[in-house]
Amino acid sequence: MKHLDCICEVPSDCADGTEERSVYLTFDDGPDPVWTPEVLDLLAQHRTPATFFVIGDAAVDRPELIRRMIADGHEVANHTMTHPDLSRCAPGEVEREIVEANSAIMMACPHAAVRYFRAPYGSWTEEVLTASASTGLAPLHWSVDPRDWSRPGADSIVDSVLAGLRPGAIVLLHDGCERSQSDPREQTVMALSRLIPALHDRGFTVRPLPQHH
Repeated sequence: MKHLDCICEVPSDCADGTEERSVYLTFDDGPDPVWTPEVLDLLAQHRTPATFFVIGDAAVDRPELIRRMIADGHEVANHTMTHPDLSRCAPGEVEREIVEANSAIMMACPHAAVRYFRAPYGSWTEEVLTASASTGLAPLHWSVDPRDWSRPGADSIVDSVLAGLRPGAIVLLHDGCERSQSDPREQTVMALSRLIPALHDRGFTVRPLPQHH
């Protein structure tokens, strides 16, 4: 994996450290018909922005949730069409996964502005990075991973995020599952309800991903 070639956190714009301490929430593997609306409801309740890295197949199945993400002020980003391990894909398949996911997002919401790409499983290779660049998408990894997909408990998810925080941190969470699974995400939803106030209490501001990096 080539994490150093990806955006793993958002650099500070102010060298003197006087800017607000920003953090960025990202959600992978949706949209899910059950859990994505619950996540969106919580974000709306707290007026908190997020970026959703959506799977193209799921976007085709649930375009109304893509439209709601955009209408609620969130960003929709690319997480491939079918969520494969791109490091194991045949030549040409990597770019096809990215291009088809972009098309699925735009079909669901034609005015969506897709700017970022995240490789499933964080499997970054030179081919993946090249394909991302060729489609005009910035490769975005993460700096804080509470492994919420493994369902370690809401308390563990919150504690892991808070322990790994620093200004510019990109937090990885999941509102859906890869297509071969159907794990519930109630722990992520419960953790999110606690996490947003905890971030504010610690002086962090949850922000949208910047226009330029």
